[in-house]
Amino acid sequence: MTGIRSVSGLIIGIAVVVFSSSIHGAPHEHDPDNGEEINEVCAGCHGEFGQGGKEGEYPRLAGMPAEFIARQLFLFRDRERPNLAMVEYVDHRQMPDPDIWDVSIYLSGIKLKTKLPPADENDPDFDAYERLLASKRLMQIPRSRGDVEDGRKRYRRECASCHGREGWGDEKDAVPMLAGQYTNYLWRQIKKYREKIRIHDPDDPADTLLQEFEDEELRDIFAYLSVVDD
Repeated sequence: MTGIRSVSGLIIGIAVVVFSSSIHGAPHEHDPDNGEEINEVCAGCHGEFGQGGKEGEYPRLAGMPAEFIARQLFLFRDRERPNLAMVEYVDHRQMPDPDIWDVSIYLSGIKLKTKLPPADENDPDFDAYERLLASKRLMQIPRSRGDVEDGRKRYRRECASCHGREGWGDEKDAVPMLAGQYTNYLWRQIKKYREKIRIHDPDDPADTLLQEFEDEELRDIFAYLSVVDD
């Protein structure tokens, strides 16, 4: 079996970020307020903090590389990646290039914790409301069926060179995280790649890489990825 380069399948603390990209044009002066406002629309499906929902019907976007999110939005907008749920929200009038970059950068800056530190309710500084707010930013993927140890070995051998040693992606190369993503969503994307609804390698539309994995092998990889955030 050849090595797999991807099984992928979508706050900013400073006022202005200059973000350069070869995708759809020139550097863009990021407007974080605009990104936050646009995300209010996205939140209807993807959650207030980009955490996704409905067990993967809507994928996690929080923490994904900004360029990766933007690339998917451009594909949706240009009707090169079919997705009926996105059609009414992404077109050239409603989502011009600057808006795509603003919301993409905003979502990439959201950090979701996997657990809260122990709480001491007798501590005079304990703030129940603050802890409640913090709990809304928690996300941990349920453990998936499969052989975790076999999946870890296979993942390290086949996937880690692109998606990182533990599956958290690569911001620099716009490679999406696989750990922290819903397993059901990953399975749906595998099906779309196999059916050529999504293209795994844009430079090689005939790429058959994901066709070469047996379901059992993917099941074990996903089992491993589902426990990385434990």
